[in-house]
Amino acid sequence: MRKKILLLGSGELGKEFVIACQRLGQYVVAVDSYPDAPAMQVAQESAVIDMLDGNALDQLVERIQPDIIVPEIESIRTERLYAYEEQGIQVVPSARAANFTMNRKAIRDLAAVDLGIRTAAYRYATKLQELEEAVAFCGMPCVVKPLMSSSGKGQSVIRTSEDIQKAWEYALQGSRGDLMEVIVEEFIDFDYEITLLTLTQENGNTLFCPPIGHRQERGDYQESWQPMSMNEEHLVEAQQMAEAVTKALGGNGIWGVEFFITKEGAYFSELSPRPHDTGMVTLAGTQNFTEFELHARAVLKIPVNEIRLERSGASAVILATHQSDQFPRFSGITEAASFPHSDLRIFGKPSARPFRRMGVCLTYGEQSTDELVERAVAMSNCIQVLP
Repeated sequence: MRKKILLLGSGELGKEFVIACQRLGQYVVAVDSYPDAPAMQVAQESAVIDMLDGNALDQLVERIQPDIIVPEIESIRTERLYAYEEQGIQVVPSARAANFTMNRKAIRDLAAVDLGIRTAAYRYATKLQELEEAVAFCGMPCVVKPLMSSSGKGQSVIRTSEDIQKAWEYALQGSRGDLMEVIVEEFIDFDYEITLLTLTQENGNTLFCPPIGHRQERGDYQESWQPMSMNEEHLVEAQQMAEAVTKALGGNGIWGVEFFITKEGAYFSELSPRPHDTGMVTLAGTQNFTEFELHARAVLKIPVNEIRLERSGASAVILATHQSDQFPRFSGITEAASFPHSDLRIFGKPSARPFRRMGVCLTYGEQSTDELVERAVAMSNCIQVLP
């Protein structure tokens, strides 16, 4: 049953996925646009290519001859995945899923138009004038995001007309790939946000992890906690939406489905066809399987019968504050590790820049999730990323 897995994108989420695959006896080739990426440090083989170069991607697939291709980032020439699937290579979750979800336009239209799922009002823009028209439609405040980006890059809130030009330029700077288009969204007055990790399997049995709450800054998550206490009807509504979208896209794997929760119910926000950054809280042992173990099992068509909450937990990110082209050093790890019921991960990224996520602090226990988040943040505050 040993498979050769080609991992496209080798960040911290990919690293944990590689570890989960290797514990199941698999062979992984980790790929990214730069050397010494986190997942490369634990994979059996690695390669450095520009994954937006379709020819380079074709040549790599031809050389590696993988059984399975697992995309982990957005900056991939995803239309090539259809051809690989036609050649008999398993694409995770599917070529359709990867192609749709790498672009906010495709996935939003699928949810709102094709499936009739509740979302914020939205418009697209390919130039500044169109952005101005979209802002007029959605009203202020509104949110602007590149159609292709990750970790909040290029995302901002327009509150006044003076913000429009800056938001346009910032969105284009944060866009990944060669797609110069943005989505403008109505600002939803939500009570809280959740990530609903959704597991689709070969046997057709869709399972849901307990909801994960999270807080964002600059469009990127800062803390997450599990479980998120919420209205049962709103949770069921979110589960129904998540199942509808994942079934429409098809394939096996873990999906990070994000929702805004309001007094009226759930609003679909975004979807990632892979482990989600907020789901790193599962590394605190909150579930019987981490999100990475669930993804590996689904990819390998190993059935999961249940996802069970084992204990409450929280995570808080460790961010860099400076620019460095060398492997960074860390101080304060001993102090952070002295907190009870705690753990941490240093991702091993070979360079740093302000606000880059370099690690995560994890904690668990019988306390409230608010108290656990406070402890995780206190741990994170102990650790400094040094040049």
